[in-house]
Amino acid sequence: MNSILKFSLAIIIFFGLSSCDKTVEANEEELITTVIYTLESKTTNDKVTLKFSDLDGSGGIAPIIQTIGKFKVGLEYNGTISILNESTNPVDDITEEVKDEGIDHQFFYEVSGVLSDEMKITYNDVDNNNLPVGIKTKVVSSKSGIGVLSITLRHQPDKKAAGVSDGKITNAGGETDVEVNFDIEAVL
Repeated sequence: MNSILKFSLAIIIFFGLSSCDKTVEANEEELITTVIYTLESKTTNDKVTLKFSDLDGSGGIAPIIQTIGKFKVGLEYNGTISILNESTNPVDDITEEVKDEGIDHQFFYEVSGVLSDEMKITYNDVDNNNLPVGIKTKVVSSKSGIGVLSITLRHQPDKKAAGVSDGKITNAGGETDVEVNFDIEAVL
């Protein structure tokens, strides 16, 4: 009986220890509380800043969405987007993580309204596979008017699907990390 007890105890210990080795932790999603899209003219001091802030996360207090400045027709703007978690101290700059994991992320910039065909937003950065990420962009409007700029960050999009590398979200798939809409205006 003593040998049966020892054998049983050995099997329990073996399976107990081997199951600990196979534990895999899920990758937690980052909390994105703030999106800041800063656009500066290449030739003048003109600047446009689009800012979304929802410090308490979804629900609760409504987010603050600001558009500071107007685009000038014909000017080319260099754009840089930042995404932050401002609920932590120090603030967590998630932009660096998106940049480091560029093959798994892409920003999409869609303009609707009067400016939908008049404002062109092009990518100015690429991942390790030479496909767009969208942290850096170039923006130019050929006509004055108002519109809405929708910015979406997708996690694990299919960057090789039709139109995706050109900024079309339709075939991208993946999961949306954040999506924000800004009222914009272009003036003469």
